[in-house]
Amino acid sequence: MSGTILYYDCFAGISGDMNLGALIDLGVPAEHLHGELEKLGVEGFALRFTADSKHGIHGTRADVDLDASRDESNQHHVHEHRTFRDIVSLIDESSLSDRVKETAVAIFRTVAQAEAKIHNQPVDEVHFHEIGALDSIVDIVGAAVCLAYLQPDRILSSAVELGGGFVKCDHGLLPVPAPATAEILRGARVKGGAVPFEATTPTGAAILATCVDSFSDRKDFVIRAVGYGVGRRDAEVPNVLRVMLAEEPDSDETAEDYMLECNIDDMSPEVYGHLSERLFSAGASDVFFTPIIMKKNRPATKLSVLSRADTEHVLVDILLEETTTFGLRRYAVEKQMLERRTREFETSLGKVRVKTGYRDGKRVKAKLEYEDCRKIAEETGLSLIGVFRRIQRELQI
Repeated sequence: MSGTILYYDCFAGISGDMNLGALIDLGVPAEHLHGELEKLGVEGFALRFTADSKHGIHGTRADVDLDASRDESNQHHVHEHRTFRDIVSLIDESSLSDRVKETAVAIFRTVAQAEAKIHNQPVDEVHFHEIGALDSIVDIVGAAVCLAYLQPDRILSSAVELGGGFVKCDHGLLPVPAPATAEILRGARVKGGAVPFEATTPTGAAILATCVDSFSDRKDFVIRAVGYGVGRRDAEVPNVLRVMLAEEPDSDETAEDYMLECNIDDMSPEVYGHLSERLFSAGASDVFFTPIIMKKNRPATKLSVLSRADTEHVLVDILLEETTTFGLRRYAVEKQMLERRTREFETSLGKVRVKTGYRDGKRVKAKLEYEDCRKIAEETGLSLIGVFRRIQRELQI
């Protein structure tokens, strides 16, 4: 196994407290989170975790209890207003680790940018209202603490349930998703209508939008642990957030990917190089061009892009934006893969990585890393093929 995955299964949405409950239920020690939050140097709250359940699914519920005397003395509580600049200062001046600070500030920045766009004001001057309240600061900084503790290699999420109906905010009654939530989740896969209330809050949306690498309902991994964060609502759908800690298999296996294709006969060849680079940078597994003859005997190019499910929507956007095509084809393809292991060897010409493929535990083939050999050829003046032959002899490949 290689690569740890944290997967958010947001079939009932996500909020800041559901996220904390789920990550504690997954295995983050509550004592660790409490200790880290003390580094904020903020008083007037208590973070409490209790066992709870919805529809027979047992998990952990997180509650932020605010000091009632604090509310009576200065009439703040959940409606305390802070600017983005205030919150950044609060986090930066704490004794939290740099990693936690960066993640927490990034999540708040995601919300601030959305609010700034909606209300047409500078980001630093955005007043956070509910998001800037003490309980939401705890939710967001707590999320950063938990993610730093788990240290996943990748964070993935299912399509995010938004809910339905209306939500009451400082600005009045707003449709679900609230404008901030809709803005924050631009580019993410979403769905709605499973419940008649706000299933995903701006805090929950910001955690996903900032930290998740890709959104897909495909679960192509080996589950190692599962946690449930229990929400406060009751509905036909259990109001819980499920998170999974998993590992990405790299053994010989069959996997289903998708082929995206289109035929192009009216685009400058100069564009193809730029297009290929963009597709690979966005996660394409392969990009290739095939000369074809289209209708009316027109010479053309068939553009083929091999995509994983979690990158498909991004690659489709690039194809439609960067080419002259008005549409494309999509179909599933099955890949058979060897288990791959990469090791670095010291040779007479320098360090070179070797990729080795195994099937059923037996070595099938090995290949020198092209970029390492190319670099050696450039530095030594030897021919590339000469470098390959010499190192292959030394390593008996």
